[in-house]
Amino acid sequence: QVKLVESGGGLVQAGGSLRLSCAGSAILFNRAVTGWYRQAMGKPREMVAKLSKGGSVMLEDAVKGRFTISRDDYTNTVYLQMNSLKPNDTGVYYCYAHETGTDYWGQGTQVTVSS
Repeated sequence: QVKLVESGGGLVQAGGSLRLSCAGSAILFNRAVTGWYRQAMGKPREMVAKLSKGGSVMLEDAVKGRFTISRDDYTNTVYLQMNSLKPNDTGVYYCYAHETGTDYWGQGTQVTVSS
């Protein structure tokens, strides 16, 4: 059974940094499209960063230059490095993987950026 487990969320002041991790089991991230989505309170879930199997990166415009998505194939972990955080970055961050026509989601990790 595929399982995605996020970690690394928390409370940080504006301008600070956090690194989110997503560990996958029963799925190989280098054979899947992976990414991070964010859901702010009262808003729909939106894509923040996406990583193709071949390593191509797609970032939401608002996070370009501040967030980086990467993958460690040895540990089967996807990371989201978030720098220069802003209060608008607050939300629940979900790890995502798409493989052979199926979407998988983690349970989410809360990120709160105080002003």
